[in-house]
Amino acid sequence: MLRCMSGRGPFRRRSGPPSDDLGLGLKTGSRRGVNKDGSFNLRRIGSPRFRPYELYHQLITMSLPRFAAVLVGGYFAANAGFAALYMAVGLENFARPGDAAPVAGFLDAFFFSAQTLTTVGYGHIYPNSPEASAVAAVESMTGLLGFALACGLLYGRFSRPHARILFSRQGVIAPYRGVTGFMFRIVNERHNQLIEVEASVSLSMRDPETGARTFAALPLERSRINLFPSNWTIVHPIDGESPLDAMTEADLRAVDAEFIVLIKAFDDTFAQTVYARSSYKADEVAWGARFASMVALPADGMAVLDLALLDTLEAAALPAAEVRGTADGVAAS
Repeated sequence: MLRCMSGRGPFRRRSGPPSDDLGLGLKTGSRRGVNKDGSFNLRRIGSPRFRPYELYHQLITMSLPRFAAVLVGGYFAANAGFAALYMAVGLENFARPGDAAPVAGFLDAFFFSAQTLTTVGYGHIYPNSPEASAVAAVESMTGLLGFALACGLLYGRFSRPHARILFSRQGVIAPYRGVTGFMFRIVNERHNQLIEVEASVSLSMRDPETGARTFAALPLERSRINLFPSNWTIVHPIDGESPLDAMTEADLRAVDAEFIVLIKAFDDTFAQTVYARSSYKADEVAWGARFASMVALPADGMAVLDLALLDTLEAAALPAAEVRGTADGVAAS
């Protein structure tokens, strides 16, 4: 049974503020607060169905296949719409040069629309009345504005800086300077340079009595590094002041523990600050394991970083006090 009174125990209340809430709120659902990809498990309701103020954001942030489908679908829809307008004006208002057959169907109108929208203008078909010319003029302007907008969106998508930081699939509880530590590992997937990298880790636990979430910031062995050319194993020492002190693997599962990770770095390529976030649930933490080295030193003296080893673990014996689930370990040096 979990001990929830003050003092040493798996879920002990501390003096001071009741929670270091990250902004996720104390009332959360049964799912994790932050997904592995950094998204949040929150469904918003009550907004109007038509939200034009979110159109740009959606076009910039949607997946590339979906964005491509929107562009292609919009192109065909625009041509189909103008082809319908041309048919409403009357195909007798269009002609072909020379002795070619007259414009006679929807496909002719559709391909004329495509030539006009893109300002290609092959001359295969041309309008020969004020009404048809007026619609073609409107379509030409629509094409210029539409392609300018599409180019702007493409530039916005590809120029938007965002971090490609890989997080290890699991965190570990491993030996650390005479006690233990909660650890996970990150690496920059790109070949660009990230500098002034900062990390913060918070522990979220569900109170078994009230069902409300509490948050506690976890002090790190090192919360900031100036250079990030290699991997970084981020460590929270589990000493007498740690919220994890005296907690066992079963205790973490019982309080639905979640380690929420926030990474902030300066991208030297874009000269902008980028962010990454992820989380580890209790069942994603391996006890009695540590990360294997990702760096090899060949004979030429150039260090080699193998990203494929990011999640490689090896066994590591925990101190006896930690195995028993007590807090009798030696203080961190």
